[in-house]
Amino acid sequence: MAKQAMLKFVTVGRDMPEKRAAEERNRDFNEIYAEYADEKAREQSGRCSQCGVPYCQTHCPLHNNIPDWLRLTAEGRLQEAYEVSQATNTFPEICGRICPQDRLCEGNCVIEQSGHGTVTIGQVEKYITDTAWERGWVQPIRPSHERTDSVGIIGAGPGGLAAADMLRREGVQVTVYDRYDRGGGLMTYGIPGFKLEKDVVMQRMAQLEDGGVEFVLNCDVGTDIAFEDIRAKHDAVLIATGVYKSRDLQGPGAGAQGIVRAIDYLTASNRVGFGDSVPEYDSGELNAEGKRVVVVGGGDTAMDCVRTAIRQGAKSVKCLYRRDRDNMPGSQREVANAEEEGVEFQWLSAPKGFTGDPVTGVVVQQMRLGPPDATGRQSPEPIEGAEHEEPAEMVIKALGFEPEDLPALWGQAELEVTRWGTVKAEFTSGRTSMEGVFAVGDIVRGASLVVWAIRDGRDSAAAILDYLGAARAVAAE
Repeated sequence: MAKQAMLKFVTVGRDMPEKRAAEERNRDFNEIYAEYADEKAREQSGRCSQCGVPYCQTHCPLHNNIPDWLRLTAEGRLQEAYEVSQATNTFPEICGRICPQDRLCEGNCVIEQSGHGTVTIGQVEKYITDTAWERGWVQPIRPSHERTDSVGIIGAGPGGLAAADMLRREGVQVTVYDRYDRGGGLMTYGIPGFKLEKDVVMQRMAQLEDGGVEFVLNCDVGTDIAFEDIRAKHDAVLIATGVYKSRDLQGPGAGAQGIVRAIDYLTASNRVGFGDSVPEYDSGELNAEGKRVVVVGGGDTAMDCVRTAIRQGAKSVKCLYRRDRDNMPGSQREVANAEEEGVEFQWLSAPKGFTGDPVTGVVVQQMRLGPPDATGRQSPEPIEGAEHEEPAEMVIKALGFEPEDLPALWGQAELEVTRWGTVKAEFTSGRTSMEGVFAVGDIVRGASLVVWAIRDGRDSAAAILDYLGAARAVAAE
């Protein structure tokens, strides 16, 4: 049966779910792709070649057993497919939506290399788990026994939540502290609804809470509660704060009104989507409606900003990136979606300065790619005399994020950090220089992908369980 269901890539072409037309999707923040129907999911899963060395699996940070759940889907065994998917991934319905599959699993698909078009792995993953939720296959967290061990997790983003899920399933008492009023971190407030609708995140939050995870929200560690108090209360602590300090723009006029941070802009938009009162949005400070918008940056956050501005009714949206299209860090699929929606990209362009206060324009410096650096990547350099001014009433800084100075903020000088300011932690376990303190995700890696944070959270949860077991053994002696 498996042979009949699979190896259809020669006769069946790659077929993504229907994508809503740009003029339609530009009017709302709903996801842009329709859901697969069962027959289509089976058909597309059947294109998998079941190759002996599955590069899709090895290039997935979670090493998801992709060939097996594709085969099970093709055979109509959806519940089994979900169980295989869930075994290695805490949040498959989220990864199916926001992972850059074109750079990870799908980008390394063997049949893509042979010219037949990659298997639509992300869309099938999304379909499997959405179906699991609809049909009641997603089981509540019910530990077989309760433990007295207690773990405090600082940060309710993907890394912290993945660890909370794993620990709670083992009966550990888990408390998650987060500065925001909702859990989810950047999945809730940083990623727009057209990529990740918020009820998808909230259903996982509800599952964790129902499973016994305690959430302490609106809690800024170092201000509302001391790190030492958290450490004293719990047997182990996991730092999963993410990185929220925005890299700044340089040049004359960089402090002008109307130049805003991407995280503030996206958070305001997402809060509006939740129905919250957002004075900065109502006043126009964080609202692109009717404005000429320039976004500076070439990563996925920049793509989120340009596409959000389009939906808010901006007069025009332009994106400046200092390298060319081939060297941008963001997903090429996101760039293509943005272009369809009306965003104009100016490659090899960097801001040199800003006019007006409030801002009225960006002085754009044309760049070229110079000799490769030590990593082999070509560095951008300015072309002398090649400048122009781009009119703008709003400029959004999307240059990436850096770690906050946690040792200073928390009064913990013994918490070792790297020269980049990230927490120094042991590979795979997340152990830090402080006894019983672990760290995962972006605060260790620097700004990275949600899927890597999930991987780190799962790995560190296993290490924390080992640590708690060893501590209990010592106490019993």
